[in-house]
Amino acid sequence: MKLTWIDLNSWLFYLGGKTILVDPWLVDPLEFYGLPWLFTAYHNTPLAVTPDTLPAVDLILLSQGVDDHCHKPTLQQLDRSIPVVASPTAAKVVRSLGYQQVTELAHWQAFQVGEKVKITSVLGAEIQPGQVESGYLLQDLTTNETLYYEPHQAPVQELAARIGRVDVAIAPVIGQIFPLLGQVIMGPEQALQLVETVHPRYFLPTTRGDIRATGILPMLTKSVGSVEEFRDRLSASGLSTQLLVPAPGEMVEIPGPIGC
Repeated sequence: MKLTWIDLNSWLFYLGGKTILVDPWLVDPLEFYGLPWLFTAYHNTPLAVTPDTLPAVDLILLSQGVDDHCHKPTLQQLDRSIPVVASPTAAKVVRSLGYQQVTELAHWQAFQVGEKVKITSVLGAEIQPGQVESGYLLQDLTTNETLYYEPHQAPVQELAARIGRVDVAIAPVIGQIFPLLGQVIMGPEQALQLVETVHPRYFLPTTRGDIRATGILPMLTKSVGSVEEFRDRLSASGLSTQLLVPAPGEMVEIPGPIGC
């Protein structure tokens, strides 16, 4: 398994011989709901991965229908024939953009990519009242390695009952508290609870990056914690999970389990 963090929520997953593009934001700007006065963001550093430099992609995986996970300007520049697996809200967006192969997964439904990769939609975060989005559990069927991805809030009690241990977990460690909605992205304390629940061999933080944001929402949003705080909490816990913090555009290779 190999993983490339692009920036913010955007990743490339390489497993089972497949290349999966996750929650891509590859072109500027990023606006929420088409309202620049509410939230507008730009990358401070040019991305190593753009629509022009993107490797051949076998699948696009979208966890949410919100713009920082389902970015229309980026998706408009990608090949509409690439298959897409998406949450119901994201599926609606990509269908409106003309994507030809869209698989909408409800929670706990699974989809198989060829013969070697299985993707299961797991319960994700409630990003606003009544809108519960998706995390994903990916399994390399040739090695049985598993990867858990959740870019907002991990419902740890549900995960403990449904998915057990994983090899890799990708989730936030810098929390975000939004006005009226409360904490919608988990911080170091919740990230450690996730590690204690799914016991990954490796943990990689997401929902971070070198960006600049303007608008009303950034002015009212409060951040909680840091990568360094999570590193300290993980070290003090005595857990065997290793923290990997790739730079933007850096590919990391995950060693297979002993015996593979």
